Amino acid sequence: MKPPSNAQKSRRWRLRMGERRVLLVVGDLLMAAAALLIGLYYWQLGQEIENFVDFLILRPEKWFFLIPIVWLLLLVDTYDTHRASNWQATVRGVTTAALIGLGIYMLVYFTSSPGSLPRRGVAGFVVTAFLLTLSWRLIYIQIFTDPQFMRRILLVGAGSTGQVLLQVVNDLWPPPFYLVGLVDDDPDKIGSVIEGYLVLGGSESILDLIEQEAITDVIVAITGKMNPQMFQMLLDAQEQGLEITRFPTAYEQLMGRVPVQHLEADWILRSFVDELQVSSFYEISKRLLDIIGGIVGVVILILISPFIALAIFLESGHPIVFTQTRAGKGGRPYKIFKFRTMVNGNGANTELTKEDDQRTTALGRLLRKSRLDEWPQFINVLRGEMSLVGPRPEQPELMAHFQREIPFYRGRLLDKPGITGWAQINFGYAASIEEMVIKLEYDLYYIKHRSIWLDISIILRTAGTVFGLRGR
Repeated sequence: MKPPSNAQKSRRWRLRMGERRVLLVVGDLLMAAAALLIGLYYWQLGQEIENFVDFLILRPEKWFFLIPIVWLLLLVDTYDTHRASNWQATVRGVTTAALIGLGIYMLVYFTSSPGSLPRRGVAGFVVTAFLLTLSWRLIYIQIFTDPQFMRRILLVGAGSTGQVLLQVVNDLWPPPFYLVGLVDDDPDKIGSVIEGYLVLGGSESILDLIEQEAITDVIVAITGKMNPQMFQMLLDAQEQGLEITRFPTAYEQLMGRVPVQHLEADWILRSFVDELQVSSFYEISKRLLDIIGGIVGVVILILISPFIALAIFLESGHPIVFTQTRAGKGGRPYKIFKFRTMVNGNGANTELTKEDDQRTTALGRLLRKSRLDEWPQFINVLRGEMSLVGPRPEQPELMAHFQREIPFYRGRLLDKPGITGWAQINFGYAASIEEMVIKLEYDLYYIKHRSIWLDISIILRTAGTVFGLRGR
């Protein structure tokens, strides 16, 4: 048997995105477990039980040992591998998780009977988990943003599609991988520099480049007909154990959205008819999640409505709530409920909402940033017209306009609209056609990859948006 080459050996240490995500979760879990022990020890110091083992048996409630799992759930916003490689984004994410955790605990603490919850234990855990997690994440960033541990990519195709991918890579910092260069069979492009990267040769050079440059992945950005030699070289590369990825898939992995401006005409049929199979388990689980979330949301709505209604009335009078026709799943119209955030008379129109829109009242801006203006939509969720998670509901008139301007726009109607969604947490409001295209790319990504775990992740990330007042 032929021994593995140096290139093959070096690939073992260059983790894929999914493997990095697993590493992040395992590292965070270990840090949380260590923080739990430290928190318990700090708690025990204030007790009469001197033996630590006896203290573990007699004092902590069973729920306390689940805190590390809660900590991981609060960190869900930091498990995007690109965001996890950025120190500033990591600090923001971990800090937000700690503040949300403390906020939830304080809410429960002050509504519980005195002495029923451990202040020292929880405080010790949160502070220690915060410091240990940041330390572990710093080590992760120092190691896995080093070129020695990054995937080494060869891009096949130097045309317009390939150039789009190069622009995406150049806009991301830190870089998601090390791009060695390009390959293209156009003799006029060989030796040229495109977006800062050299076209190294034609299809005949692929296997040599793989060996010389320790390539781990090949991304294929060819939209037209591929010549037989290029096809054979890619098959040979795959037989050597390389990852071969098509442009749309690579774009999805890098951006968390689909490239609607660079897709073939039958893409939506292949993606949502041939390939997408939504299981009955998912449909049932999602509806159950909607019912539970809808009930909780309506109960909270009942509690907060008097205060919000009074504030709206004192600032700008009636109406408190406005209704508006929106397009639901399959384009079926329904009436949406929202607290009014604009000056009286501008609650319902077909003009796109802009960030810091002048029509928005002072209170309305606060309601939007906290997402409280959308709380009445939990009624729509219970009625089955909306879901907790899905594309943002749109007006039928705007839908008709966008369908004429944006390819594949109607694809977002394949799922129920949601109170929150993949596009909402990653982009927010769109105030132009160009921004609507980006938002559609997020919506189609969600519909293509939807799962109960993705839904839960979006809900948890939305909590971070609400507590951080990052809505628009």
